[in-house]
Amino acid sequence: RGVPEAIYVDNGSAFVDSWLLRACASLGIKLVHSTPGRPQGRGKIERFFRTVREQFLIELSTPGRAPIADLAELNRLFTAWVETEYHQRPHSATDMAPLARWRHQLPSPLPTPSPAALREAFLWSEHRTVTKTATVSLHNNVYQVDQVLVGRKVELVFDPFDMTDIEVRHHARSYGLAVAFRIGRHSHPKARPEHVAIDAPPVGIDYLNLIGAVHADTLGDRVNYAALTRDPDHQQPEQDQEPQR
Repeated sequence: RGVPEAIYVDNGSAFVDSWLLRACASLGIKLVHSTPGRPQGRGKIERFFRTVREQFLIELSTPGRAPIADLAELNRLFTAWVETEYHQRPHSATDMAPLARWRHQLPSPLPTPSPAALREAFLWSEHRTVTKTATVSLHNNVYQVDQVLVGRKVELVFDPFDMTDIEVRHHARSYGLAVAFRIGRHSHPKARPEHVAIDAPPVGIDYLNLIGAVHADTLGDRVNYAALTRDPDHQQPEQDQEPQR
């Protein structure tokens, strides 16, 4: 729903990770961390978690319900619950549904990033010093770079799920793609690809899968986030191309 002005998070490892910092900086989002040792500052978030436990997680333990297969299925059902139930039900303090209240205060126009800006935000980067032989190493991979960069500290920008091609930058200037000299691994050690879950056969009345189906009908096709990391000039074979929203 557009680019937020800021996001408010705690100090967990996922929220101080350099990849999140880079994404926020790239999109102009202010990253705000709560004060350690002061839970009062996270009151609204903790109250939401209580609602999640009482209204969503309890459904997962319903007798006779098939267990969650994996994290992808849990994310799918949770998103469906938030969009179909939580965002649509009037809030006791405001007498308005959260989504309706948010839309009432929307800026015009809604700030949305360009595909190029979004792709840049989800790339990862690391810094390396170029060796005398004009090479850099990145997680068991060795790449050849421009000779002019020998002895200089450069930024290596890459798709964490495909490290075959990396872009070399120095002082915000691009020096093109490095030439892969030796590839020991194709994805970053911290990158974990998402897999589409195979739904378990329903047992009785499954409340969460029912709202999941409603949410899927509302959204239509999923957003292809993996495509955002691809080169926009790269054309796929016709049989691989899919319409995206």
